[in-house]
Amino acid sequence: MTMAKAGTPRGSACVRAAAAGLLVALAGGCATPPQGQENTVTSVVTPSDETEARRRARIRLELAGGYFEQGQTDVALDELKQAIVADPTFADAYNLRGLIYMRLSDTRQAEDSFRRALALNSRDADTHHNFGWMQCQQRRFPEAQRSFDVALTNPTYGGRAKTLMAMGLCQARAGDLAQAERSLGRSYELDAGNPITGYNLSQLLFARGDFTRAQFYIRRLNNSELANAETLWLGIRVEQRMNDPVALEQLAEQLRKRYPQSRERASLDRRAFNE
Repeated sequence: MTMAKAGTPRGSACVRAAAAGLLVALAGGCATPPQGQENTVTSVVTPSDETEARRRARIRLELAGGYFEQGQTDVALDELKQAIVADPTFADAYNLRGLIYMRLSDTRQAEDSFRRALALNSRDADTHHNFGWMQCQQRRFPEAQRSFDVALTNPTYGGRAKTLMAMGLCQARAGDLAQAERSLGRSYELDAGNPITGYNLSQLLFARGDFTRAQFYIRRLNNSELANAETLWLGIRVEQRMNDPVALEQLAEQLRKRYPQSRERASLDRRAFNE
């Protein structure tokens, strides 16, 4: 596990945020409106609302989501084609199609899919989140910010921590470090166990010289089972700035034993704390 990036479908894994791949959550688990209708605060979809066409499309979508998680993008796309044939108004199918095309680096098809999903359900926060992350990867920062803001204005949205994290990472990439710190801090308040949020928040605080707060976040992460070479190295650099040689050496020993071939171990051996 590398640290700085955020979740795959349904939040399953971590990879590097600095490299740009924020893992995005599928919208398939969200409540889906009856054919042609948008979600509202008061409308809750129950099984009796689901048409036969929507039921068939939903089953195909669930299959597509499973294939997507396994990396079988061609099969997932084929299932989605059948879902859309069964119910052309199923916004969630277009949202997942957008995610798949993002994985395939086909940004034209991904954007078309997200726009189709939003034309069918303009309030869907998951689609706004996913579209915002794609826009961020393309360095379309103002558009990405608007997409994240729309997602966060939906009062029924359960993925606020995820979107605040993505927004913070995007703001950091855009150079707005103060706002990035605020967004990541809000995300951490909602989901303190997310290692990507904790790592990136600590990294921002370290970069601006707030070593005490950086130490709080990175220590919590390194005391968990989610620690890795990147988090240990950041922790070592923080403890070096905090003049705590005991804590530094404890982290250094973990890094040497667990990641002997890592570039972080090489940096430790050179004592390159300020690189």
